[in-house]
Amino acid sequence: MRIKGYVFTLFFVLGVIQDSIDGRPLLLSLSRPHPDSAADFARWLVSQNSWGVLNTIASDLGGAPFGNVVSYSDGLPNKGSGIPYFYLTTLDPTASNALKDQRSSFTISEYPIGTCGKTDPENPTCAKITLTGKLKLLDGNSDEVEYARTALFSKHPEMKDWPKGHNFQIFKLEIEDIFMINWFGGPKPLTVKEYLHIEMNKVAFVV
Repeated sequence: MRIKGYVFTLFFVLGVIQDSIDGRPLLLSLSRPHPDSAADFARWLVSQNSWGVLNTIASDLGGAPFGNVVSYSDGLPNKGSGIPYFYLTTLDPTASNALKDQRSSFTISEYPIGTCGKTDPENPTCAKITLTGKLKLLDGNSDEVEYARTALFSKHPEMKDWPKGHNFQIFKLEIEDIFMINWFGGPKPLTVKEYLHIEMNKVAFVV
């Protein structure tokens, strides 16, 4: 009986490790929305992920786009707003670029969530979304900053211990356009208004 228990425990641990290797699905919706439900799917994709590529305009590179992997959060697990918030320092080009030119885009893939299986990340059935707009520094004393800080630190606990001397500040992407592919046939038509006014489905913690 002890051997059977040990084997079961080992397989369970290996399963958790494999899930982690395949994309660390820390938070998963109770159900992946149908690809035809564009607004639901887009909000699910943004809420379930934790990082993406944030692109800004680099004046020191002659106005070329500069892409950077960054962590983000759009809210608490069951109260996502759909608006990405970031914890950035001007020691990094992304924040310093945004303070000069707010034009930005943020790209997220479904692949890190772990729901694409063995499908290649570029396959249209493995969803991807690009949110384009203005990357804005938030007022340090606003209620929105407190909301964003709670959202970020809940999803990324180590941020609380990042060096104070690096002057990390909270930015948000003010969305103006949405490009999403989650199936064959090109991008899904989706307005910002449709995206922001969807009521999120409940989410559940999984291991």
